[in-house]
Amino acid sequence: MRKNHQIRTVVVWGLIAVLLLGLPGCGQNNVGGNHAIRIFFSLNEMDTFRQTLVDAAKERAAQQGVQIEVGDAQGSIEKQVEQLKQASAQKYDVIICSPISVDTAVQLKMSAEDIPIVFVNSCPDDKHLQEGKYVYVGSNEQVAGEFQAEYVLEKLSGKQEINVVLIKGVSEHSATDGRTQGIKNVLASSGKKINYVFEDNANWDTQQAQKIFELFLRTGSPVDCVICNNDAMALGVVEVCKSKGIDCATLPILGVDATADGCEAIQNGDMAFTVYQSGIGQGHTAVDVALQLAKNGSMKDIDGVAEDGKYVWVDFERVDSKNVSQYAK
Repeated sequence: MRKNHQIRTVVVWGLIAVLLLGLPGCGQNNVGGNHAIRIFFSLNEMDTFRQTLVDAAKERAAQQGVQIEVGDAQGSIEKQVEQLKQASAQKYDVIICSPISVDTAVQLKMSAEDIPIVFVNSCPDDKHLQEGKYVYVGSNEQVAGEFQAEYVLEKLSGKQEINVVLIKGVSEHSATDGRTQGIKNVLASSGKKINYVFEDNANWDTQQAQKIFELFLRTGSPVDCVICNNDAMALGVVEVCKSKGIDCATLPILGVDATADGCEAIQNGDMAFTVYQSGIGQGHTAVDVALQLAKNGSMKDIDGVAEDGKYVWVDFERVDSKNVSQYAK
């Protein structure tokens, strides 16, 4: 009888162990618990910064044991809408979306049907966001413009009148609007006379920035600084200055993103200033938020989450010749 009792005891404890290992959080790490969650990442269009964003999202997904699929919409609104429809049809748990145009937010939400969306890097209007369902992850774009304007005012502190060339990104992009507004707000409040001697969109593109800056130079108008919404466009201005024999050390050229090329230009004295936008931070955070939305979980412990739960902010950082070595790749 005693032997049979011992056998029954071993069997019972064995069954308990199996049951415990099968329970979420028991005998499993975070990776195992997230393995069934599937994320679709619809990218608006690939470039250097967005490649960093995608790579970081994939890295975080691997760390968390989450399945992620990335689709490049290649600048086509129709293609992006179709991607979200396909993600819905294939029953993904959550979508990360860098929208081609923030004006398509309603269409994108309808295409995704009931799937939660993490908008990243390009922010829809606040009315299209909803805590626990439609959340934005990115950096507060206005702050980047404010940092640029503050640098200009410090660099040109001896001037009471400043002639500004302003080269902007894509017209319907939230980063273009936010950065430009930040620049203009700070300069307007400076008490100085600010002349925007040239202002145009180069759509984040180096070659377009070259063309429009060459066009400006033909006007012969005076210029004290060139403020660009990103590094790629600032580098286009640098190339024109070099070809025309203009000393970049005497004409502050500013960008945003702190790309490898942008940081190198600062180290070489060709660019004066940029603003670090963490593609790694945005990519990691987008996956963290997506994971919580897929689980109907709370985001209160995620760094940078706003009180309304609709935004998660990844901080910008100032970069100039004094600290560029910390950001150079």
